[in-house]
Amino acid sequence: MTVLDATGLVKRYRSGGETLEALGGIDFSLSAGEFVSIMGPSGSGKTTLLNILGLLDTPTEGRVVLNGRDVTDLGDRKRTTMRKRTIGFVFQHFYLLPTLNAVENVEVPSLFDRDPGRRDRAVDLLSRMGLGDRLDHRPDQLSGGQKQRVAIARSLINGPSIVLADEPTGNLDRDTGRQILDEFRRIADEDEVAIVAVTHDELVNEYVDRTVNLVDGTVGREEIDA
Repeated sequence: MTVLDATGLVKRYRSGGETLEALGGIDFSLSAGEFVSIMGPSGSGKTTLLNILGLLDTPTEGRVVLNGRDVTDLGDRKRTTMRKRTIGFVFQHFYLLPTLNAVENVEVPSLFDRDPGRRDRAVDLLSRMGLGDRLDHRPDQLSGGQKQRVAIARSLINGPSIVLADEPTGNLDRDTGRQILDEFRRIADEDEVAIVAVTHDELVNEYVDRTVNLVDGTVGREEIDA
């Protein structure tokens, strides 16, 4: 089942009296349970594409369909609601709140909902990530890999169909990076959550179903992993 279908994505910016084209007509689709990496040199449009797929930005041209609904021209409020219900985010720098413990950090995306099951769901997610004994620990009491697992649990708290990860192994050593990628692979396979990872790390490509290479805002060679 296709959970995201983007066609003809173009993104232009005005800078210093010039028009810069960050994306030059990209088609991208994503199926449930698929793990995809997006690679390319700095300035190739990776982050711009991720922001558009995550409904954080809008394309200058093109169309984005999310779970069968055209979301291209939604207003800010509806985009926020759709993003909250459908998409989870994982970042290179974790962005955990230092004064909150692990459970509280996982709960953050659902804090403004009247959701009596939020705490139990956060505890369950952390336990699945192997952090059942770290529930009350603050970020400064956790290792880099543990912080990233808290961030992954946080991205799943609202039951998204898609998780978007920006350099998820960028601040981790090799062994810890593999542990995090194992988690992503398990989430994709067992929960059928689609995952997109923007990365420079070739290690990621050992775990994904396919790799999309961006060059100057367009799709270059696409690799399908056996």
